[in-house]
Amino acid sequence: MKGDEDVARLIVSCPDRHGIVATLSGLLAEAGANIINSDQHSTDPEGGRFFLRMEFHLAGLAGRRPALEERLAAVAAELDLDWRLTLAAARKRVALFASHLDHCLLDLLWRWRRGELAMDVVSVVSNHPDLEPEVRPFGVPYHHVPISAGTKAEAEARELELLAGRVDLVVLARYMQVLSRDFLHRIGAPVLNIHHSFLPAFAGGNPYAQAHERGVKLIGATAHYATEELDEGPIVEQDVSRVSHRQDREELARIGRDIERVVLARALRWHLEDRVLVDGNRTIVFY
Repeated sequence: MKGDEDVARLIVSCPDRHGIVATLSGLLAEAGANIINSDQHSTDPEGGRFFLRMEFHLAGLAGRRPALEERLAAVAAELDLDWRLTLAAARKRVALFASHLDHCLLDLLWRWRRGELAMDVVSVVSNHPDLEPEVRPFGVPYHHVPISAGTKAEAEARELELLAGRVDLVVLARYMQVLSRDFLHRIGAPVLNIHHSFLPAFAGGNPYAQAHERGVKLIGATAHYATEELDEGPIVEQDVSRVSHRQDREELARIGRDIERVVLARALRWHLEDRVLVDGNRTIVFY
């Protein structure tokens, strides 16, 4: 968008009540802002929870932001709002984690290089050295942090040393390791994961062999935020492709990889654009 340096996003969640949109729209109008996009959702208009993503243009935003935030803070205290103001031009710092599978990792790097994902990729972290030659042409630092059953704590400590406080998001682009509770608490950023099926289904290794044996008719993928409960975090995006008895295991895996790439890229883009609001173990996604 032209003039992104003067575009901001107001993200709000709060107990629903009458007049929230009118109050916030009036505040922005008084500040001289022009609302260019607005989405809202209420879980129940009487006693539910309210969610809002409002994008606006304000000339000279950088210099006027402190005064605007002061006015928003006063309204937030009055209406019991949880809120944040983000700048459209501010690119989030992202670390990509992967193991030996390359399809999601290289797809995200390719989209990033083409300008489709507004982020700064600060590093790629992997428990295998295999993908370093593939990542090198993108000019992104590659950190090989090997992990074994006996060195998991030390490996996560090294990853935290590399990244804690330096990233706004971690993306698990088929990183075949379970992150510990300690890592998730200390990283200081959301962690976005891609799972090879609609959750919960086909846990463990070789999921497409399991799918073939069960004669599935749909192959899917799920992008979700990682939590302490394995594969139970808030779901951001899902998709499927219809299959039949004609596909063998290799073909099912190929179809699955395609879906994983697209689903993860969508979820990441929506996160980067502040379109995902978390409500307990659910998400509100303003497409």
